Amino acid sequence: MATQHKSRKPLSRLRAVPGIRAVSSYRREWLVKDLVAGVVLTTLLVPQGMAYAELAGLPPITGLYTTILCLLGYAVCGPSRILVLGPDSSLGPMIAATVLPLVAADGDPGRAVALASMLALMVATIMILASVAKLGFIADLISKPTMIGYMNGLALTILIGQLPKLLGFKVEADNLIGECVGFVQKLADGAAVPAAAAVGGCGIVLILVLQRLLPKVPAVLAMVVLAIAATTVFDLGNHGVGLVGELPEGFPPFTIPDVRPADLPLLLGGALGIALVSLADTISNASAFAARTGQEVRGNQEMAGVGVANLAAGLFQGFPVSTSGSRTAVAERAGARSQLTGVVGAALIVLMLVLAPGLFRNLPQPALAAVVITASLSLADVPGAVRLWRQRRTEFLLCFAAFAGVTLLGVLLGIAIAVALSVLNVFRRVWWPYNTVLGRVQDLEGYHDIRSYPQAGQLPGLVIYRFDAPLIFANAKAFRDEILRLADADPRPSWIVVAAEPMTDLDTTAADVLTELDETLNADHVHLVFAELKDPVRRKIERYGLTRTIDPRHFFPTVEAAVAAFRLRTGAEWTPLTTAEQPARPEPDAAAPPPTAAPPPSNEQ
Repeated sequence: MATQHKSRKPLSRLRAVPGIRAVSSYRREWLVKDLVAGVVLTTLLVPQGMAYAELAGLPPITGLYTTILCLLGYAVCGPSRILVLGPDSSLGPMIAATVLPLVAADGDPGRAVALASMLALMVATIMILASVAKLGFIADLISKPTMIGYMNGLALTILIGQLPKLLGFKVEADNLIGECVGFVQKLADGAAVPAAAAVGGCGIVLILVLQRLLPKVPAVLAMVVLAIAATTVFDLGNHGVGLVGELPEGFPPFTIPDVRPADLPLLLGGALGIALVSLADTISNASAFAARTGQEVRGNQEMAGVGVANLAAGLFQGFPVSTSGSRTAVAERAGARSQLTGVVGAALIVLMLVLAPGLFRNLPQPALAAVVITASLSLADVPGAVRLWRQRRTEFLLCFAAFAGVTLLGVLLGIAIAVALSVLNVFRRVWWPYNTVLGRVQDLEGYHDIRSYPQAGQLPGLVIYRFDAPLIFANAKAFRDEILRLADADPRPSWIVVAAEPMTDLDTTAADVLTELDETLNADHVHLVFAELKDPVRRKIERYGLTRTIDPRHFFPTVEAAVAAFRLRTGAEWTPLTTAEQPARPEPDAAAPPPTAAPPPSNEQ
């Protein structure tokens, strides 16, 4: 029995590998659909792989190497049945910003490939370690407004960077403003190649028109085929149009990246930024497609799968990869049922490199620029930024700051700014939380925000105050100052009841502030009273010894109980109540809800 038990352990471990599990549960009726979807997907993988490699400042062939290995790696270790990985337009500028400064001195393409491969290995290490540590929540560090700003800035950066290539010339610049100035100068000097401009412009129009009018037609493939045909018919190579040329033949070789030790710290910063963006893409895409296919999202396994995909790419002259929403959507529409679709795509690319490496030698470089530019347009979310402007100005400012960071300081600093702004915005909401006085409104249960209901009734001598945040070191003094302001009112209240249900925490700094505050209030014959404290917070108050200062009888389970105790003690009666009125207009940076007779949910107590 012990021998049988031991023999089962390796089998159970093998079944834990997503690829093995997928093979064991594969259905025969999926085969034809996966094969067809793999063929369709390949028509998109090849031109996009080459285009995004050039976007990253690398030879086009590395895009195909990367595509092959990441698809195979994810098929073995990725949990999603249809998620497609590969070179990504959002990662390309980050890879270029990390790698190109290190090769600027000699411009050696081989060194650029080695650095990019090491970058992929670093991203793989980060993703796998994050998976082991169950750090999938880190993707939440980038809020949606800052992500919109980052992506809009990235889209503009890609667009401006690809315009010279679209028109057949090059611009050497270190930032977006320099690229804009260089582009205009070269354009004024007549550097544009008319044939290249025609190919690139027609390519963009064709892709956009086909995507809009005939979404089932592979627009990128159609444009690439027509561009190759135009090169052959009109001999565009002799009219100043750059061509991709012959690709190296055969399967990508296994290669350990040879980089200098001094380069590793510089690569690490880029790897962290790339891993964060890749993680956010992976979680969002996995969630979106899992909801449509009825699968469950396994965030930590997704990180491990993407990490293995980057590891495989990095060991075969590839560069960092991420999930692709557009390619996954293509695979889904084509009928993909499993990761066999990606395996078929990888196998077809290998066959192309082995049997027909010259298939794309007449592909014009402006056509690749057209592919990248149309991809950049899909990254942009201008309506999302406009919606933020209309609904919440503070979040629009975060969006704009992330946009400005990417466009003016570069993509790596841009992602750092986006993360920092997201974290600071969370801290800002805790530092300066919403707080208000509550009153009683006729025909409405509970106690409500007097900003929404200015005519709400009050009990003479009693103030009901709500503070919508955990009470911690960052906001304890703001809480104290507001309580003291309420205590100095004329007439002076004798009880200040804190509606403490939103207070989810209380740290030692806040406890010390509360002790001093209660002593100050008691000296003026004002009592600090708490209602609706959560049990964990109440236990902390006991542990901190606050009940030595705050009367234990001044803790009530509900606001209603505190009000009843005050009325019993003082005999106070409510000031005349008015019928519930329409809520006041919200703050300028908030979304205005439609007028109702009932208060907004966030203002109820």
